[in-house]
Amino acid sequence: MIANVLVELANRNVDKCFSYNVPKDFSNAIKVGIRVRVPFGKMTLEGFVLEIVENSNLDIQKLKDIKEIIDTDVILNDELLALGKYVKNRTLSTLISAYQTMLPKALKAQNKTNINKSYDKFIELNIAKDEILNYKFNDKQKAIIERVLTGKVLKDNLKEISLSSLNTLLNKKILRESLEEKYRYNIKEANNYKKVELNAEQKEAKERILSDLEKEHTYLLYGVTGSGKTEVYMDVIEAFISLGKSAIVLVPEISLTPQMVERFSQRFKTDVALLHSRLSDGEKYDEYRKIARGEVHIVIGARSAIFAPLKNIGVIIIDEEHTSTYKQENNPKYNAIDIAIERCKYHRAQLVLGSATPSLESFTKAVVKKYELIELKKRANKMSLPVVSIVDMNKESKKGSYFSLELKSEIEKCLANKEQIILLLNRRGYASFVTCSNCGYVSKCPNCDITLTYHKSSDMERCHYCGFAAKKKEVCPNCKEKSIKQLGVGTERIEEELNRLFNARVIRMDLDTTSTKGAHEKIISAFRNFQYDILLGTQMIAKGLDFPGVTLVGVINADTQLMIPNFRSSEYTFQLLSQVAGRSGRGEKPGKVIIQTFNSDHYAIKLAKEHNYLEFFKREMKIRKELNYPPYCYIVSIKVISKDYDLAKKESYSIAIKLKENLKSTVVLGPSIGSTFMINKTYRFGIILKYKKEDNLYPYLEKVLAYYLSNDKIKIDIDFNPINS
Repeated sequence: MIANVLVELANRNVDKCFSYNVPKDFSNAIKVGIRVRVPFGKMTLEGFVLEIVENSNLDIQKLKDIKEIIDTDVILNDELLALGKYVKNRTLSTLISAYQTMLPKALKAQNKTNINKSYDKFIELNIAKDEILNYKFNDKQKAIIERVLTGKVLKDNLKEISLSSLNTLLNKKILRESLEEKYRYNIKEANNYKKVELNAEQKEAKERILSDLEKEHTYLLYGVTGSGKTEVYMDVIEAFISLGKSAIVLVPEISLTPQMVERFSQRFKTDVALLHSRLSDGEKYDEYRKIARGEVHIVIGARSAIFAPLKNIGVIIIDEEHTSTYKQENNPKYNAIDIAIERCKYHRAQLVLGSATPSLESFTKAVVKKYELIELKKRANKMSLPVVSIVDMNKESKKGSYFSLELKSEIEKCLANKEQIILLLNRRGYASFVTCSNCGYVSKCPNCDITLTYHKSSDMERCHYCGFAAKKKEVCPNCKEKSIKQLGVGTERIEEELNRLFNARVIRMDLDTTSTKGAHEKIISAFRNFQYDILLGTQMIAKGLDFPGVTLVGVINADTQLMIPNFRSSEYTFQLLSQVAGRSGRGEKPGKVIIQTFNSDHYAIKLAKEHNYLEFFKREMKIRKELNYPPYCYIVSIKVISKDYDLAKKESYSIAIKLKENLKSTVVLGPSIGSTFMINKTYRFGIILKYKKEDNLYPYLEKVLAYYLSNDKIKIDIDFNPINS
């Protein structure tokens, strides 16, 4: 018997199966989809068994034996095996990297990784109850015996009586110790749920999604902020669970996970598992096995939860579907929506994409009937959308404050009325960059072509690309003058200014304050419980969060997204402003939004003020059509990366010429230097491909990758339909 094994090395040169002899001792245990340990050259590696054959043309005498079988249960079932091949073909990644990205660390093919299961130790009687009379016990021993007479007891609960007495009883075999596996993470069961009666729009949305279950459908649930999409999701999921099916719910930010989990656990109790990157490796392992064992029907998580090993999926829900975080930016560069569509085909399941500001690509698919459009036009609580005002900071900034007079005044009113405020600034740190007012020197990362951001809390200048950090400069290294200034503004500086201007309790939520485990949940819970008056944060506070006490949202600078060199900048700006505006007035009191901007006439900002997605869609689509950008075409980004500038430049021009010669239906743009030209001391040249249909595209790009396989001085990075381009 021969097993074909895909080993753990994510190298294109070994991206294939290698054949191994299955020793007779392993013949009953070997299965497709399990991990094995095998010799590979001078190394011992782990790998996945992808095929088992009884007969082969290979000389069995020359084959090496499998050393060890790691799993008793299958790790990669038929669906996941096929899904990995889909990811490889779709993203041109290696097959092993596709499989590894689906799994928690404990189940990856990764030699010398050891994440154990967790157990509770129980104490129980080891003799018959009527035999107890044959023994004499002291008072402490009697107390222990009385506890275990009614059944097994946690060992830790007996230590408080007497550990020495307990050990004596164990040594005499009167009691015995037993182990029971326990999960390291368990969702807290909430009991304060009151089922919400759906309104007419919500009922219609639910009925539409459940109307045809014979084949898979994709629905775009386009509902204004506060329209009650989550209640629709829960009703739909409840219907599928009643049919014996399961559900995946994706949220775009880890910050949204605690709130979503709380709402689902109130309704579905412990029938929910959680998958996201902030769980420990042990917790992910436990949650994954809980799902694989069929102990839960609902999985909630961020992007990677799309690979949850649920069986009999009835519905996959992707909330805030427009969000860029559903696209993975490192290999394999998959989009969770693509994976969801593929899984829905396999299970004949329904896919629901929800958003108040759908991506242009998704809304276009709804317009051309590829997706089915369902609309929720009104807020569930019948309240109006918040009133939005735009403040032109070209005039206000001359007064030397980050807050306009209008925003200051409204903050003071809210504080006086005991109402809460959300303030958005999509830039963390204290200052955007450090410069010399004497000679113009700008402090840059030595590894990357980017300015360093000053963080006052640590008194350090940091690179947000490679993590480089240096102590704040007091003297300019160029002109030696004490003329160093911090320019630009981040959330840290705004927090300082808020504390100076207002008598308010301020909490900041950005990457710096949420780096520790459970930080998102603590901040959200504290703000919801009115322990703070003002929540200040980056874009992670803009989506999905529901705080009934918030009546004012302020955007400190609406232009940060517009300044990014990306054809989607206007779309991102509109979405971010619309989403954060939707956090206001979700309770019983009306809401207000103040947007501070230096581009008050920009259509994305003006239409966000009017809550007018449809007009924005028309305006933006017209521009996309004129410039031939998605959704009027598909895009591929190719980056040529090297530590040698001249070599990167030369090879990028060579690749561009060959692409033009071989891809006749494709527009080839570039090469050009990237917006961030150097990262981690490597130079990057970019080539953009635009196409509508190109049969030769994937085969030719595979040839390009194969050509550079043996060249360790050049790296080719390919991204299909990139988010940042």
